[in-house]
Amino acid sequence: MSDELILVVEDEEDIQELLEYTLLNAGYRVDVTDRGEEALELVREHSPALMVLDLMLPGLDGLEVCRRLKSSEDVNSLPVIILTAKGEEEDVIAGFDAGADDYITKPFSPKVLTARVQAVLRRSAESRPDAEGAITFGEIHIHPGRFEVHVDGEPVSLTHTEFRILHFLASRPGWVFSRTQIVRAVHGEDYPVTGRSVDVQVASLRKKLGAASRHITTVRGVGYKLGE
Repeated sequence: MSDELILVVEDEEDIQELLEYTLLNAGYRVDVTDRGEEALELVREHSPALMVLDLMLPGLDGLEVCRRLKSSEDVNSLPVIILTAKGEEEDVIAGFDAGADDYITKPFSPKVLTARVQAVLRRSAESRPDAEGAITFGEIHIHPGRFEVHVDGEPVSLTHTEFRILHFLASRPGWVFSRTQIVRAVHGEDYPVTGRSVDVQVASLRKKLGAASRHITTVRGVGYKLGE
């Protein structure tokens, strides 16, 4: 059981009630809002441990909420689980590209939702201070505890997923990892993400790393590695 606060952003009243009941039953505290603008305010006012976010909201939509969160240095480490009826591959890719840490389609199983919330919170806890030591590879410096990446001393703002991909590759330089291995390392087993989604995340990561992206090598027919 946990008393961590979960922020639910959902405009359908019946889904709101189901989410609140499920999460309260799992031992979490719950805040609920049906508007993206208010969600951003509540994040700063109440400091939730995780956000469950619908995409189709009145006013500011879920993707934009996620983008704004992940581009704000003071709250970009907040884990976000997108919960939506939009389940096409391009929708999933767009969600992860916006910075989501997980993506669940409706209708959903309350038990699966609870398991996903627990898994995301567990991964988030692993990134807290002193969880692991810093890693330096060439001009890239990665500090898991602070959720920070610097290139030539300059900070680089990454989404949670981009950070975990970079950290995973840097933890074993020279090793080649398949897209499936990267998905499992970043999101856990039985995760419904395609290889194309990994490619989108790596492309975004390379763009943000600039010249240092040369250290990430594509191994044709296999996956990716960092360094030689």
